Amino acid sequence: MTKAELVEDVARAAELTKKDAERLVEIVFESIIETLNHGEKIELRGFGSFRVRERGARRGRNPKTGDPVDIPAKRVPYFKPGKELKELINEDDGAEASAPSDLPASEAGAGGGGEPGSADGGGQNPPLM
Repeated sequence: MTKAELVEDVARAAELTKKDAERLVEIVFESIIETLNHGEKIELRGFGSFRVRERGARRGRNPKTGDPVDIPAKRVPYFKPGKELKELINEDDGAEASAPSDLPASEAGAGGGGEPGSADGGGQNPPLM
C-alpha cells in the first residue's frame, strides 16, 4: 500500500475529503517522527510499538573494492508488532499453511521433520505450541 492509497482509505472510511485525509495522515506521521526524534517510544495497543535503537560504530567494507570503511554510530527506527497484529495477520493462513492435508496433524507440525540422526536433527526438538 502506498501513502496515496492510505489517504484514499482514510478519506473513504472517515468520510473526509482527500485533502483533509491527507493532512490527517501527515499529522500522524509527523507526530510519530517527532516523538521518535525526542527519544521516546510510541505504543499503539493492539498494533505495535515504535522505538529508536542505537547502532554502534563499526568497521565495514566497500563491496565493490573490498576496502575497509568506518561506519559511524547512528539511531535507527524499529517497529515491533503487537500480539493482536501478529494474530490478525496469521488468521487468514490458519490451518492451510501449518499442516499439509495429506499428513496427520501430529506429523505435519512436529518441528523435526526428518529421520532421527539425520542432518536436520529430526525428532530431537519437541513441537512448538
